Amino acid sequence: MAYTVEQLSDIECIRDAAQRYCRGVDRLDAELMKSAYWPEATDDHGVFVGNAMQFVEMCMVAHLPWRSTSHCILNHTIELDQNGTRARGEIYNVTYLFQKDADVLDTWHGRYLDVYEKRHDEWRILDRVCVHEGTATEPIKPMDIDASSFRQGSFDRPSTGRVVGP
Repeated sequence: MAYTVEQLSDIECIRDAAQRYCRGVDRLDAELMKSAYWPEATDDHGVFVGNAMQFVEMCMVAHLPWRSTSHCILNHTIELDQNGTRARGEIYNVTYLFQKDADVLDTWHGRYLDVYEKRHDEWRILDRVCVHEGTATEPIKPMDIDASSFRQGSFDRPSTGRVVGP
């Protein structure tokens, strides 16, 4: 399928919203995470079903047991509606969650099923359903390197108001 320049821009803007969600939750940046959703958006994450803004606030507390998290989004399929103001998406997700008080890695496998809406040239999530595929918890043995001089994953959590980069 050949895309117009506007369609390519729309697809990239939708992907940007999905990335803001991931970075926001990983960096415990509520405002960044909220910027991925419209104010009246809904999110069904199984343990929470309701307004996305309330979901974000819950995540800021629920993610504290991990010293760092990495939401990795893959295979992002986007289908634009004919009218140019709505789209549907499916994103494969693998999330790595390093427990704060133990050398344990929790891993989540799933998908996000999304409805996106464009308002005044801005795309955001209007409705999200999180689908669970599987989870695993396993002890981790650090690599045989001295990693003590590296900045650790929690050094920039929360990142509210922090610029991207060093």
